Amino acid sequence: MRTIRHGGEYELLIKKSRFVCALQRVGDEDAARRFIAERRRMHWGAAHNCTAYVLGAEGEVQRSGDDGEPSGTAGVPMLEVLRHRGITDTAAVVTRYFGGVKLGAGGLIRAYGNAVAAALDDVGELERRTLRIVTVGADYLLAGKLESDLRESAYRVRDVRYGADVAIDVAVAEHALDGFGDWLAEATGGKAEYGLGGSTTIEVEPGAE
Repeated sequence: MRTIRHGGEYELLIKKSRFVCALQRVGDEDAARRFIAERRRMHWGAAHNCTAYVLGAEGEVQRSGDDGEPSGTAGVPMLEVLRHRGITDTAAVVTRYFGGVKLGAGGLIRAYGNAVAAALDDVGELERRTLRIVTVGADYLLAGKLESDLRESAYRVRDVRYGADVAIDVAVAEHALDGFGDWLAEATGGKAEYGLGGSTTIEVEPGAE
């Protein structure tokens, strides 16, 4: 799944009608509804404020609304753009200021979908990845260099804890666990061990390693 890099707004002019798409990152339905209500207050004089949002780790919560446009011509195409791009934890509101020219059902579907797509392109997207947490144990003599090597590597250090020994939490992709074990053995001469923990979700540039 992906999410937007940040909130933003983008405007299209289609046959004299203004379509203003606002996007916002949201963590739950209450936040999505608050954002929608805020946009409706800001644009109370508009002809329509149509909505769509997707929530959840797998995009399992999906809602849309046409706000007076013909059924299925606004909220659904907005939602389809979010779904097609794999976007979650994001709310979209497209405000329409009617310019006097009717677009027809097909024209409305294209306009609302294009408004969301253009806004997504403008704000940018981040890819969400679920990684395993690997806890590496090392003595104090080894830990300093090991932490430095880890931070310079492709692996992601999440936490460092100091006790009788040093515990370093590292986020590793599931498919890269074997490779991490080989890297660790080589980097420490076999003097450090690791155990598997839970998982964490990170956001990275699409296509990043």
